[in-house]
Amino acid sequence: MDRYKAICLDLDGTVYRGGKVIPEALNFIHELQNRGIEPFYITNNSSATTEQFQIKLLQLGIEARTDSIITSAVAAAKYCKEHFNGASVMMIGEEGLQAALMAEGFKLTTESPDVVIVGIDRGITYEKLANASLALRASAEFIATNGDKAFPTEKGLIPGNGSFVKLLETTTDKTATYVGKPEPHMLHFIQQKGFRKEEMIMIGDNYDTDIQAGIRFGIDTAYVEGGVTSADVVKEKAYQPTYLLRNLSEWNRSEPQ
Repeated sequence: MDRYKAICLDLDGTVYRGGKVIPEALNFIHELQNRGIEPFYITNNSSATTEQFQIKLLQLGIEARTDSIITSAVAAAKYCKEHFNGASVMMIGEEGLQAALMAEGFKLTTESPDVVIVGIDRGITYEKLANASLALRASAEFIATNGDKAFPTEKGLIPGNGSFVKLLETTTDKTATYVGKPEPHMLHFIQQKGFRKEEMIMIGDNYDTDIQAGIRFGIDTAYVEGGVTSADVVKEKAYQPTYLLRNLSEWNRSEPQ
């Protein structure tokens, strides 16, 4: 396990649950940092900025650099920079997506955009959806921060970004390019920081997003119990994670499957 130099951690369900840190994850991160390894934190949440995630992690006892936090908003902005540099962008989303796009130098517009990027927007309106639909029908490129159709709250599952993306896909007959997990784009941007794939590992509790992202990118993966996907379900999958962990305290005792 010591060969990994880019340790990529999912956040909600792996590092913390809601507002509470997972003790084994906290100890794991501190152990890595004591050894001089700064992990990366990867989340499909596009609503918050990297600075806001940094503050949340600090409140939980974790010091993290903002450049080690990769949100689906940051990944979408970087993807747009790679493929549509200089484009005008219409955005559905919140502060995290706006900040990421502006950091990459994009001009945001509400009319005749080259690209439409859709992230979670808890202030969504019919007008926003209608304007995005018209822009997509007028040949704008279509990017989605992530395809999560629902996300958990204390009241239960509520609509996620993928629900609104599906609505726009249905009404425009256009298919979005998804950037968040399980697509491997976020891991690609981390690799660009100077890592080889054999030095990278993706760790998470959700097989369909975290583990699939690592498998699709071609790096090792570690599934951690106690989150979205049960261990019994994972063991039935055709493509298995490299490691199955009850919690992150088992890190140094684990053997590849």
